[in-house]
Amino acid sequence: MSENRGETLYLYVGTYTEGESEGIYVYRMHPITGALELASITDAGENPTFLAIHPNRRYLYAVNEISEFDGKPSGSVSAFAIDQTNGELTFLNRKSSVGDGPCHLVVDSTGNYVLAANYGGGSVCMLPILDDGRLGDATDFVQHEGSSADSGRQSAPHAHSIVTDPSNQYAFAPDLGLDKIKSYRLDLNAGKLVPNTTPHAAVGAGAGPRHFDFHPNRRFAYVINELDSTITGFDYDEASGTLSEIQTISTLPEDFSGKSHTADVHVHLSGRFLYGSNRGHDSIAIFEIDETSGRLRLIGYEPTQGETPRNFGIDPGGTLLLAANQNTDTIITFQIDQETGNLNPAGQVTEVPAPVCLQFVTLP
Repeated sequence: MSENRGETLYLYVGTYTEGESEGIYVYRMHPITGALELASITDAGENPTFLAIHPNRRYLYAVNEISEFDGKPSGSVSAFAIDQTNGELTFLNRKSSVGDGPCHLVVDSTGNYVLAANYGGGSVCMLPILDDGRLGDATDFVQHEGSSADSGRQSAPHAHSIVTDPSNQYAFAPDLGLDKIKSYRLDLNAGKLVPNTTPHAAVGAGAGPRHFDFHPNRRFAYVINELDSTITGFDYDEASGTLSEIQTISTLPEDFSGKSHTADVHVHLSGRFLYGSNRGHDSIAIFEIDETSGRLRLIGYEPTQGETPRNFGIDPGGTLLLAANQNTDTIITFQIDQETGNLNPAGQVTEVPAPVCLQFVTLP
């Protein structure tokens, strides 16, 4: 992002609306200090929690994390146009996610489809994006089946996220209820999620895989496991879309005895560092990545200065990390030390009701 080219950096914040939140919050963001200035608020329906940006930066999509839509057991996905002059959102339309409780979505790199994960229903779906950015009815829906070790949290499938790989050939859906990362081949001609030849990669029993990210070298991938507070690293074969476990490492200090669950994970664009959020310990765990083996080495922890950091984001320049503390209604800005990976509080505290997801957009 360069201010010399007249570009402006915006931050879009998805929220839970049961309390004081009014929807999706849009901020102008200073690219050096991370200071946020409220630009607009959009009524985006109930619980517009997780957000995704179209590759052309003209559209934004949000899951509505609900259990009933149009009288059926389903959540929904909402489409918005992004005003290129001020970042403001204009509602376009809303479509069923087919399963209930959608919690995550992504736009494939061609910009032709939204893929969404339904936590409540334990399923994934694929919705076409029309020429004007609106959504069409789902072209595919896949219901996951099974259970795992934790009878309280894993008696049924719970798809917790879905991401496309860097080649845009495959999609991966960590399912907390199954202790599996489901693997699909993307059929962009038919709009289908085709089970891969190797249909899943497994994590430890009771781990509860949640969010997933790829290393920029396209050789490694990482899943953060909610229930046992670990991160599992994988070798990634891009040709076949298969994952092979490298390592599983805790996100918590050895002497921590409280209750905590992980939430989000991101690899720094340099490929040198990985960050994961702990809800309970209320911290960002910081790891160094061995770029030859993909293995992680713990560097340390940075408190998020609030409770329940459900999501966090790294700005497009890789200089700032913003943590969203859902239960204390704040976003805290940290400077990223480019040499050590450590996080240094930048002194910016922004009050936002129940922040869940942070997405950055640079507009001309």
